[in-house]
Amino acid sequence: MRDSGASLAGLSRLIGRNPAYLQQYVTRGSPRHLDEPDLRRIAEFLGVLPHVIETRRFDEARYHDPLQHRASPVDDWIDVPRLPLDASAGPGAFSAEEISFDHFRFSRRWLREMGLEGADLSAIRVEGDSMEPLLRSGDEIFVDRNKRAGEGIHVVRIGDALHVKQIQARGPGRVALISANDAYAPIELALQEIEVVGRVVWKSGRI
Repeated sequence: MRDSGASLAGLSRLIGRNPAYLQQYVTRGSPRHLDEPDLRRIAEFLGVLPHVIETRRFDEARYHDPLQHRASPVDDWIDVPRLPLDASAGPGAFSAEEISFDHFRFSRRWLREMGLEGADLSAIRVEGDSMEPLLRSGDEIFVDRNKRAGEGIHVVRIGDALHVKQIQARGPGRVALISANDAYAPIELALQEIEVVGRVVWKSGRI
């Protein structure tokens, strides 16, 4: 669970239980065993076969995977958490609790080919039109939290609001947040007024 970036509360909600259900299971042993449907759903989410996490033996035949001989080991894949946050390409979107509700799964090879090996990635959604045509409202962007300086498009937090902008230095201790859409004027701020969350390194969107 820790390797996948999930939480006990999040997994509890995944199987339709109250948020404390798996916390009690892990820390108090109540329930003593997970029901088979819950076990299978959690195993599928974590990318493992159910017998890896089961505490009692179920029907082995149900776990047969006809594609298993072609499947790659779990360690060959990286899950990028999707966070229920919007990075505003407009007036500003307020952040929510940073608990992933889903994941994108990519092979380590693909990430390496894209120059993203070792990146600390999270996926969030773009809202608004100030970064068009580069980023459109509804696009999902990957933010690398390991890259918080240098040129490029970044996600920044101003108070409780998240913005996706290009950062440009404007004299000692000041920066400008630049939009791709010429209809939006630059926003000039003191450097201490913003928190750089990370650099945008990949995007996806509907055609």
